[in-house]
Amino acid sequence: MNFKTGEVLYFNKPLEWTSFNLVAKVRGALRKKLNVKKIKVGHAGTLDPLATGVMIICTGKATKRIEEFQYQTKEYIANIKLGATTPSYDLEHEIDATYPTSHLTKELVEKTLKSFIGEIQQIPPSFSACKIEGKRAYDLARKGEEVNLKPKLLVIDDIELLDCNLPDISIRVVCSKGTYIRALARDIGEALNSGAHLTGLIRTRVGNITLDDCMDPDNFYEWLDSQEIEEE
Repeated sequence: MNFKTGEVLYFNKPLEWTSFNLVAKVRGALRKKLNVKKIKVGHAGTLDPLATGVMIICTGKATKRIEEFQYQTKEYIANIKLGATTPSYDLEHEIDATYPTSHLTKELVEKTLKSFIGEIQQIPPSFSACKIEGKRAYDLARKGEEVNLKPKLLVIDDIELLDCNLPDISIRVVCSKGTYIRALARDIGEALNSGAHLTGLIRTRVGNITLDDCMDPDNFYEWLDSQEIEEE
């Protein structure tokens, strides 16, 4: 392997790690192994700290392929609690409002989910890395400032109800680049007149890369030691 010429690595990002944490771990291990001060390392698509799953890491000249991977279709398994909302649409923040759920049925949930398949307009979460006049939305939101983000056109290829134990549901989502599953949970809750927030998220696929192709970051040093590495 030649990490300077460029390699593409697949990891299962652990819970509570930021995407930057994973990049830093890989960069640090490569610098030590190759005995270099600098090496290019980047990821092809952010995952929230409270999400786990497929993350593609590119090294060296392969970082030029990041955009290629970012545009590939993603698949997620999402756990959603209906009947309550949080400011971040996930468990990063405490519940800020509750709503009735007695009207909900499995049939209503399935019918509502189908309405999201195809092209949709989605407003990104206030607590997101989207930029507003050069500033990150989450920085503004954490300061209590008003955040106005414009809707983005996305494509939801498929949504499947995997489990329905109301008010908790589990869904599989296949979608385009730029889809916020937290925001999708918010919109599903609004469509059901019940509110909702994300309680768990796994990215199970990016393009043709699945969790089976991914390594645990804690095993990366050991994996590196087993590789035949070209210095130049």
